[in-house]
Amino acid sequence: MNNLVNKMDENMKWLKRENEVLGSGMRLPFFPLVIKEAKGEFIYDYDGNKWIDFLSSACVTNTGHAHPVIIDRMKEQMDQLVHYNPAYASHENLIALSEELIRITPGNFSKKVTYGLSGSDANDTAIKLARSYTRKSKILAFSRSYHGNTYGALSASAVSLPMRQNMGPLLPDIYHIPFPDIYRPQFKTDNESERCIAAIKHILETVCPPEEIAAIIIEPIQGDSGVIVPQQAFIDELKQLCNEHGILIIADEVQTGFGRTGKWFASEHFQLEPDLTVMGKAIASGMPLSAVVGRSEIMTSWQPPAGAFSLAANPISCVASRATIEVIETENLTKRAQELGSYIKNRFRYFQERFGVIGDIRGEGLMLGIDLVGSQVSKEPNHSYAAKICWSCWEKGLFLTFFSGSVLRIAPPLTIKEEYLEQALQILEESFEDVTAGRVPDSVLDEIKGW
Repeated sequence: MNNLVNKMDENMKWLKRENEVLGSGMRLPFFPLVIKEAKGEFIYDYDGNKWIDFLSSACVTNTGHAHPVIIDRMKEQMDQLVHYNPAYASHENLIALSEELIRITPGNFSKKVTYGLSGSDANDTAIKLARSYTRKSKILAFSRSYHGNTYGALSASAVSLPMRQNMGPLLPDIYHIPFPDIYRPQFKTDNESERCIAAIKHILETVCPPEEIAAIIIEPIQGDSGVIVPQQAFIDELKQLCNEHGILIIADEVQTGFGRTGKWFASEHFQLEPDLTVMGKAIASGMPLSAVVGRSEIMTSWQPPAGAFSLAANPISCVASRATIEVIETENLTKRAQELGSYIKNRFRYFQERFGVIGDIRGEGLMLGIDLVGSQVSKEPNHSYAAKICWSCWEKGLFLTFFSGSVLRIAPPLTIKEEYLEQALQILEESFEDVTAGRVPDSVLDEIKGW
């Protein structure tokens, strides 16, 4: 399957115009693509080329592109009310969506909701709420975490130097603690989780008094660091530590939420009931919306306008989110993510036997990471191989990216049809064959950089 049948003349014209007007920090360097249309599991460019989407707009379009149920609801809403600032007036979909989010979010306790526009601002909101409620300033975040690009989220993130360079002083009183990586253990011991907990306790005993800590913010499964899944024992120890010291737990479910991992939220894999759950990305299937759902006493600990955003809880975004929840439930997409994820893992185990470059296969549901290495013994990340695989897939009609330098990012829509999933896996196998045989030149490394 080779879908790059047409030259990319129109794409390049658009990209030349864009280069004259767009700032440099907005896009990661993968492919020269300008999307004209996206439907279901496919994206199309201006030159008539199409790709199977294995990124889902970075886990934004879990329900596929332009799901007809969601689009119809949005069109109906546009004829009624486009927007009114929620600081001054409410609307039906804001209230109904809040009830739904409370219903699906982990935690058997009274909850309330507040809204924003992106996962980044939602993480900022969670940090502010934690400080407001506890009257404490310190926040613990994890090494290699990604929480977003607003200043609070950026300050909590620790995955990429370009995010932080030349930004001046970031948010004070944020301390980074180790996250257990079973495949590449930081501490080189048999019990990575135990050593990470010991390192956290050491920080509490030396530089960060626990009585001054408002919250720990955690991705239940780390995303952009390469899909790092902690052990249950680590989460259990972390919960015990937080309970002992009265530290709130903020779960950043921006990437892992809305069925992506085979549960509504990844916290459910670990029996974790966060005090605050942060969501964005797939919450409204591509419409700008974010939310924080948390314990009622925390959510009422501040006064307006501390949580006000003029464009938050837009009625069209809210109705899109309600329709997203409906689609996930009626089409049983959480179960489908589990089943398809298991199938993909098994296929990659077969690839692993054929190609020694596959070091680790990890993740939950349809949030998977395929760690490519120079050697399965040394586990040295293999950036050039990952880049070449993605470029080969691109040329054959599969939109695939990588992160953390060498980890293929497997995140198709939860709605992907089995026949197109098979086509995508066939393209991947062919690409592994091509790169292994040296048929993908080093020159493509000048085009695809990743991050």
